[in-house]
Amino acid sequence: PLLIISKSFLSCFQIRIWARRTAIEQGQGHYALNVTGPVLDFFQLYYNISYPLSKSDQIALPDFYFGAMENWGLVTYRETKLLYDPLTSSNRNKETTATIIAHELAHMWFGNLVTLQWWNEVWLNEGFASYVSYLGADHAEPAWNVKDLIILDEVHRVFAVDALTSSHPLSSKEDSIILPDQISEQFDVISYSKVHRAYYMYSITHYSMKNSDTVYNKSQKMEANNVSLPRPVNDIMNCWVLQMGFPVVTIDTTTGKVSQKYFLLDPESNIKVKSPYNYEWLIPVRWMKSGEVQRDIWWLMEKEGMCNDSLWVLANINITGYYRVNYDHGNWERLITQLNSEHQVIPVINRAQLMDDAFNLARAQLVSTTLALKTTSYLLMETEYIPWQSALDNLHYYYLMLDCTEVYQPMQDYIKKLVTPLFLYFKNMTSNWTHIPDRLTDQYNQVNAIRMACRTGVTECQDLTTTWFKQWMDSPQENLIDPNLRSAVYCSAMAAGGEAEWEFGWWQFQGSSVASEASKLMSALACTKNKTLLERYLSYTLNPAMIRKQDATSVITSVASNRVGHSLAWDFVRKQWEYMFTQYGVGSFSFASMISEVTARFSTEAELQQLEEFVEENSAVGFGSATLAVKQAVERTKANIKWLHQNKQEILDWFNSQIQA
Repeated sequence: PLLIISKSFLSCFQIRIWARRTAIEQGQGHYALNVTGPVLDFFQLYYNISYPLSKSDQIALPDFYFGAMENWGLVTYRETKLLYDPLTSSNRNKETTATIIAHELAHMWFGNLVTLQWWNEVWLNEGFASYVSYLGADHAEPAWNVKDLIILDEVHRVFAVDALTSSHPLSSKEDSIILPDQISEQFDVISYSKVHRAYYMYSITHYSMKNSDTVYNKSQKMEANNVSLPRPVNDIMNCWVLQMGFPVVTIDTTTGKVSQKYFLLDPESNIKVKSPYNYEWLIPVRWMKSGEVQRDIWWLMEKEGMCNDSLWVLANINITGYYRVNYDHGNWERLITQLNSEHQVIPVINRAQLMDDAFNLARAQLVSTTLALKTTSYLLMETEYIPWQSALDNLHYYYLMLDCTEVYQPMQDYIKKLVTPLFLYFKNMTSNWTHIPDRLTDQYNQVNAIRMACRTGVTECQDLTTTWFKQWMDSPQENLIDPNLRSAVYCSAMAAGGEAEWEFGWWQFQGSSVASEASKLMSALACTKNKTLLERYLSYTLNPAMIRKQDATSVITSVASNRVGHSLAWDFVRKQWEYMFTQYGVGSFSFASMISEVTARFSTEAELQQLEEFVEENSAVGFGSATLAVKQAVERTKANIKWLHQNKQEILDWFNSQIQA
């Protein structure tokens, strides 16, 4: 049975939240109800168009393949996306609820009131909604500063895919998108996340309200960040919209030369798609020199330009542009010296970007791997979330490639050395884990500190999490673990424990009436090091009474992320692909992420052969929305093989030198 809670907003329309009776009675819909009004108010002002309906209904569905769907006036959600329980949900869950509500409500105007001419323009619909979702959430929760998280959650995420030759332009010809599978493929990270920087670069706020295919044609005399555009906006935008990928801007401080070129993660890969702009872009370059922010934006409109020499130069301040930046070796060393001496001089977002650029430039063989690793050494002094998360995201690739090699333990020892001060910092900040940090990003980084300290073998951390979990096992009705820390604590305790801990976690998962709590437990169950338990867990995904169909791919990817469970998950997918493809729904968007995650560790010729055989064996069955993801997996695997061969020894030597220092 469904119950609703509702209220009127500005005496104009009614807001209602629908959910299971138990969820409403527990107050899980109150946050969504309270945040919807401010978000709608913001969008009415932002679009300068009143909300066109008399009511706004939002419903949480126990079984729902998608995260949410923007049906006009009745938006449907997974329970984990809409419901928030103040007693058990984390502030990460709260942020997710706010941003996804903002995303779906943005569609009430941009997507519903205004719609697409055809599916080749999905990026206009989803990309814009993703962008303004942060603005709406920021209006509703200004203390969170969620707009800063765009860099981690959207820009860095899309960089990883857009640097592959199997990427695609934001827009394509209408006749290239005909079949249902081709339509489904458009709903990928490119369409959702690449648009963020394009909109931000050129501050597009005026739209044609007939249809979305001419969205920027009326904006010929616009300004970007208060700087006049050098050419009509559609001339500038087309080079970002009609060709895939993005550039790397190289600044040589010894000569003053500035140049651009198409950035590819594998520089030897074959570019099969021709570009109408010859893979050149009109680029706004904003920089700072030796700590002084330059106010003017300089436009790189050709392959080369010039800048003046300085003590050090840092470009793309606060990541206002969609490109990576490389420097001459001397400037890199000066930037690293600055980080190690007084890192606060460099803006926090750029500290994150320096590491992300360096690691990816190293993978593209544009700088040395040693230089990339050196950018992390200052983390001994860093306490901010965004740089730490950027570092961990990039070191995650090293874990994927190296955790079954002799590099694993020296890498663990180095990261343990970096994270121990962070762990102690949050221990002191929270008075021995008894208080919650005030800032949202500190709450997030506290989770990082515990997760990585336990993962790398900090004894105090492991004792802490196992003690908390044991106390819960002793008193199952009284879970005193901080909701913000539960995901890290559950996983750590499950990894350190045995069958008793796993069975307790499974029992709690089955009995949970709060979707976000069930989701944390579902992920944690995949953290066990017991292969028998992991195989049992995978088998549960074939039984909807044990694992809902909507959650099956999440369980599989969680097991695949466990170094013990990776091969088990891959074998399971190969064996059960036809069943999953037909039973989970051929249009399910989750197939693409599942293929990407299950193949993420592939770095040997044997794994490449298995992947190619898997593609051939299932050609008749098909891959649906995962078709492009499969091609990208093959490309990534080939790049991983080369990367591992070229870099393993250098990485081993560097980690050994750091832990011996």
